[in-house]
Amino acid sequence: MSKQSALLTQRRFLPYFVTQAFGAFNDNVYKNVLLILVAFAAPGALGVSTNLFINLAAGLFILPFFLFSAFAGELADKYEKSQFIRIVKLVEIAIMSLAAVAFIFESYMLLLFLLFLMGTQSAFFGPVKYALLPQTLKSNELVSGNALVETGTFLAILLGTIVAGVIANQSDAKYLAAFSVILFAALGYLSARYIPKASAGNPSLKIRFAPVRQMKTTMSIAHKDKVVLQSILGISWFWFLGASYLTQFPNYAKLYLGGNEASVSFLLTLFSIGIALGSLLCDKLSGHRIEPGIVPIGALGLTVFGAHLMLSTPDVAPHTDTFLGFISEPSLWWVFIDLLFIGVFGGIFIVPLYAMMQSRAEETERSQVIAANNIYNSLFMVVSAILAIVLLGVIELSIPAFFFTLAMMNLAVALYVGKQVPVFALRFIIWVLSHSVYRVQHKNLQHIPEQGGALLVSNHVSYVDALLLAGACPRPIRFVMDEDYYHLPVLHYFFRTTRVIPIKLTSGSIRCALNQVKQQLEAGELVCIFPEGQLTSDGDMQPFKRGIDLILKQTPVPVIPIALKGLWGSYFSREGGRALLKFPRLCRSNVEVVAGSPVSPSEASSERLFNDVKALRGDIC
Repeated sequence: MSKQSALLTQRRFLPYFVTQAFGAFNDNVYKNVLLILVAFAAPGALGVSTNLFINLAAGLFILPFFLFSAFAGELADKYEKSQFIRIVKLVEIAIMSLAAVAFIFESYMLLLFLLFLMGTQSAFFGPVKYALLPQTLKSNELVSGNALVETGTFLAILLGTIVAGVIANQSDAKYLAAFSVILFAALGYLSARYIPKASAGNPSLKIRFAPVRQMKTTMSIAHKDKVVLQSILGISWFWFLGASYLTQFPNYAKLYLGGNEASVSFLLTLFSIGIALGSLLCDKLSGHRIEPGIVPIGALGLTVFGAHLMLSTPDVAPHTDTFLGFISEPSLWWVFIDLLFIGVFGGIFIVPLYAMMQSRAEETERSQVIAANNIYNSLFMVVSAILAIVLLGVIELSIPAFFFTLAMMNLAVALYVGKQVPVFALRFIIWVLSHSVYRVQHKNLQHIPEQGGALLVSNHVSYVDALLLAGACPRPIRFVMDEDYYHLPVLHYFFRTTRVIPIKLTSGSIRCALNQVKQQLEAGELVCIFPEGQLTSDGDMQPFKRGIDLILKQTPVPVIPIALKGLWGSYFSREGGRALLKFPRLCRSNVEVVAGSPVSPSEASSERLFNDVKALRGDIC
């Protein structure tokens, strides 16, 4: 059974998953039924123009995220989360009960006001929805959980949109809509009753409704950690792109693809299914753990298929009389492929960002961080609408050219984020290395503690040892490295960015490095040393260099021996010629990273660790 399937059978996840899916589903049923009924309402029934009503509806649904997200984040941090969710779902039932009456009596202005209340309810549900995951899931389940949440959310949005169309086309649509929204809200509440308790993150937090102050506080919390902030901005950029594409689907299908209303739903289906598939694929690519290295893969795919969408759009819209004729039109197949893969790479892009945001946020402030994310998401979606007005209405770009512009903007954003937060670019290099040149397997890495300091001791076989160890370990590692290696071209950028501790075998340098090692270990960091001090020249382990026993004497944490197996003879090792200058192998090398049992500080010695690493490698000691 896969990790995702296993989560869907457990009470700690399934009721939450069903609750959030019903919430997204009901939001879209209500919103889309309302918009369809408005579009076909009798003249004068609205009291305002149809276009004004639709624009008001879009704005009123987003506005609560600006007004109330910060307050909602504080509430979600202060109170027990499962009870908080149940209260929010009860409010949804109350709102939908009023909506049922408004549907029956065709009170469109009341329905518009209730849409604002639904946006408010969603704004309160958002922070607790994502803050709950890190409390109920293990660290190695967080990506799987987020992948399922994104899959469920987008499929619920798709199904909600389809069901809304079915309801609105019935002769008794207003009665069917009234019954449906109450039913789905009630089902969401019933599933929420089975969500296990999740303790408050900060029960002592003092709360007073003050939107401006709370928004400033929430934003400042999100800005404390650069990676968290860039994750939020990345998620918001995804919603910017998503809103930009979805808003243009109706006109794009009509003007450039020769489609009708059903064709628009088909494009939405491709996009949504793509995101669902990408979210699930992301979990597999990342090995069920938080892997920033696949975020650039998602960004690259968004750019490539977004740019190709302009090239694949027919010069002249084909004539298709039926929906079957539309989906079977050969000139449109590349358009369908592009939209599907834009969704796939969007899912790959967004899931690690959600997981990183959740895992790196402080537990006492996690809901407020997610509230800040919701505020940024809303802001970016508003900006996307303004950009579309300017580029399509003022500059008069075509919609395919608009899609190409989005792709180029995405490329620029990806490069900027890679420069601002090098961990994304560096993890991307590591991911590519471990999935192309090498076939890397991990063994017994559970010996590396998930929290707290530990000293890792590994053999030194090739110039990419540090990269592969960094890729194998889910936590950041501070490497201790000889200054000569530290200043190597290209790799120096990686070493400097990951805060490598350089050491020269002189008394002053050793003393400085020892102090840094001790400080990092006491601060709960992982530190790795290559005690051989140099690359092996014959594949065997070399004698330990001076200074290793001094480091061990000051080590207040467990010491974990690690062996790198299969790297000797690779392109980056010294076997068969100088490293980096010999002819590379055409086939992938099998590499294994093996961790041994932790050794207590009192028992650690250079000789003991030397033998432990050799034993892990399979050497005869």
